[in-house]
Amino acid sequence: MVGSVQPLFTAIDSVKHERELKTDVTSKLGEHFAATRSGIFFFDQISQLDPNLQKILKVALSIERNPVARYLTERHAPVHEGLVTSPKVWKMICPRPDHWHVMAGPIVVRGQLVGAVGCTRDRSMPAFDTQNLADLSGICLHLSMWAATTRSSPQSFKNELLTARELQIVELVALGRTNAEIGTELWITENSVKQALKRMFRKLEVSSRAEMVAQLASS
Repeated sequence: MVGSVQPLFTAIDSVKHERELKTDVTSKLGEHFAATRSGIFFFDQISQLDPNLQKILKVALSIERNPVARYLTERHAPVHEGLVTSPKVWKMICPRPDHWHVMAGPIVVRGQLVGAVGCTRDRSMPAFDTQNLADLSGICLHLSMWAATTRSSPQSFKNELLTARELQIVELVALGRTNAEIGTELWITENSVKQALKRMFRKLEVSSRAEMVAQLASS
């Protein structure tokens, strides 16, 4: 029996930041679809990921290599591999056993494809079906509305660029702590604090501690 998607709608409505979206909603997504793996991706944040994961995603999202990605890009509609290719061809495109079945849906803002929702199952599990596609369609509409409102502010997006540790450093900088004091409080070296601040300045496109705090405070 197929479960209700209402808990997923409620979870999406309750999150304020993409960090929460990826932790709270992704787990519920995997449970609903009985997926081996699941994820929510925004394309403009791929550059912030681990280099190895960047390479994997660029291949996975390539419209030249991946018919699922091509269908998603051209139609802005949920799709699973059975709709666009044969099992034999799909095995050559994606040989991973935990990606034997793949389903993806679009996140669309102002007519532009800005992200995707993905679920996979391994070979021992049944393929995704039309009911799964219908459920994912509703979930993607909800995520698209969430993204259109939550991500509309550039400042809000910049806040999302920082890791949890970096946000801790920002809070301590705002309290007037020195690099040495921040290091002591967070149990890291003073040099680690310096390097973290350099990364944060680059991410936020600022040149001073005061500018960084002012920018994030305004969001």
